[in-house]
Amino acid sequence: MSNTAEKHSFQAEVGQLLDIVTHSLYTDKEIFVRELVSNAADALEKLRHLQLTEKEIFDDSLALEINITTDDTAGTITIQDFGIGMTRTELVENIGTIAHSGSKAFVEALKTAQERGEDTKAASLSLIGQFGVGFYSVFMVAETTSVYTHSWRSDGEHLLWTSTGKGSYEIVPTEGQRRGCKIVVKLKPEEKEFSQAERVKEILNRYSKFVPFPINLNGERINTVQALWLRSKNEIKDEEYTEFYKFQANAFDEPRLRLHFSADAPLAINALLFVPQENTERFGFGRVDPGVSLYCKKILIEAKPDYLLPEWLRFLKGVVDSADLPLNISRETMQDSALMQKLNKVITGRVLKLFEEEAEKRPDTYAEFYKNFGVYIKEGVATDYANRDKLAKLLRFESSLTEAGKTTSLAEYVTRLKEGTAEIYFLHGPSRAVIESGPYLEAFKARSIEVLYLYDAIDEYVMQHLGSFDGKKLISADSSDAKLEDVSKDSAGEALPEAEATGLCTWIKELLGERATSVKTSTRLVDSPAVALNSDRFLTPAMRKMMKSMRQDVSENPAVALELNAKHPLIKQLSALRSRDDALAKLVTEQLFDNALIAAGLVDDPRTMVNRVYSLLEKVSK
Repeated sequence: MSNTAEKHSFQAEVGQLLDIVTHSLYTDKEIFVRELVSNAADALEKLRHLQLTEKEIFDDSLALEINITTDDTAGTITIQDFGIGMTRTELVENIGTIAHSGSKAFVEALKTAQERGEDTKAASLSLIGQFGVGFYSVFMVAETTSVYTHSWRSDGEHLLWTSTGKGSYEIVPTEGQRRGCKIVVKLKPEEKEFSQAERVKEILNRYSKFVPFPINLNGERINTVQALWLRSKNEIKDEEYTEFYKFQANAFDEPRLRLHFSADAPLAINALLFVPQENTERFGFGRVDPGVSLYCKKILIEAKPDYLLPEWLRFLKGVVDSADLPLNISRETMQDSALMQKLNKVITGRVLKLFEEEAEKRPDTYAEFYKNFGVYIKEGVATDYANRDKLAKLLRFESSLTEAGKTTSLAEYVTRLKEGTAEIYFLHGPSRAVIESGPYLEAFKARSIEVLYLYDAIDEYVMQHLGSFDGKKLISADSSDAKLEDVSKDSAGEALPEAEATGLCTWIKELLGERATSVKTSTRLVDSPAVALNSDRFLTPAMRKMMKSMRQDVSENPAVALELNAKHPLIKQLSALRSRDDALAKLVTEQLFDNALIAAGLVDDPRTMVNRVYSLLEKVSK
């Protein structure tokens, strides 16, 4: 081995690569701390394995730890590990030539991209991740970088590698080096914030708190929390899970549910996920950010990735760690989106399985979960097509057959259907009392047909997107699509003769004009005189209100079909009234129609009928 100084020039393609790394690749300069700590941890891990196989290791008494010191006066930050270190040859190969085995292929691929007319920077970003060059992120902030090293081999040299990152580097012998690497970064004047202890501590706490080796900053241990997700579930106490949840989620309560699992295929995954006690979005605190952090070998990749899980799972807290992720150099963009989709699919599947097991084995616990987080399940039904069927099984609603406050699933509803029935019926309303006092439910009760009660504004939207369940069509009970057989009720008496009823319907249709798409006698009504059925299955009353609240244009005259109860006394009297007092009959009809619209939730401003009510009162008081 040579004991003289050696000066090397970076190859042309390496210089190009360095320019990309230091100027184009990273969005946050602080990332260099994470990269250097990650490299140090890798070096310590390799040494730990060597200690099991090698009889003689240089400086073997050294602790496996990472020591970081800052000097804001000198403007330096030093990161030292007692890992495997490097020989002179390894310095040239691992640092000097940058991914020596692939630099030529990189340049060739970049040249091909240019010839195709592709954006050079974009192509660089997609290709550069194939090379292990995270070390070079240091030149975003470094004026000069010095690497002091001694290999784990006893006959290794004491070496110093230095470079400004501007075309060349130098390797010289030095004395007194410990095993491993000590990187001294002389910071650019404008980057001296990274020589301040508090700034570096904040970076370490964000990115490197779960590194498996001690990290000491100016003598203070930084990473005191274990990477709990990598331990066996059998070794972890409930109290440890709770403490980790509080730490990771910055929470003060205990988690409602937890999921701890590992998988080897199709990806190596270790995950620890939690469902909080409360859904803060319910209390008006705004839309929560994704709460599951993505790690690779205990190193943080992104604290709040919005691509890791579907949007409806944003309420989850925790950690996902995968050693199989092919990261680009900056660890900020996944190289292989298909691989990320696999990760998303596996984790989402496990979460759905957790919810299914809770619903089946601990229904009371699931009911409490659903009360707080059911809105996310509904959002998933509406937006996550791939998991819609599984999510539909998790939906819960009160129904005409459940007690107040008790819910049922769509699957349970189906088991109670009469043979040959192909529909699942639901009704939307602000409360159980409002739904049960309206005209729509009576027809279904009279026929012993169960109806689901929907209370949230999003529920009808969810049902529209779901469309069907287990081969049964989902139909709103206030829709004209709901076809019911006639049912008799002795107390109602005889119905209007068919000819007279037809004449009344024709007269009312002429009076209402386009406000009613049709007027006919009903087979569904029992106690109510009339009902307005929504003719637009997509623009339901709830959807109209939602759109109006969003200041979207909505027709003031919704399309409805008016149905009359030919057995009701009011309808019989109206039929007789139109032949002796046409004006009064018209007033009564208008009021009858508005009452039906009010019951349907289709009247936005009931003040329009005030004058008509006064006219009616005046006439009947004479």
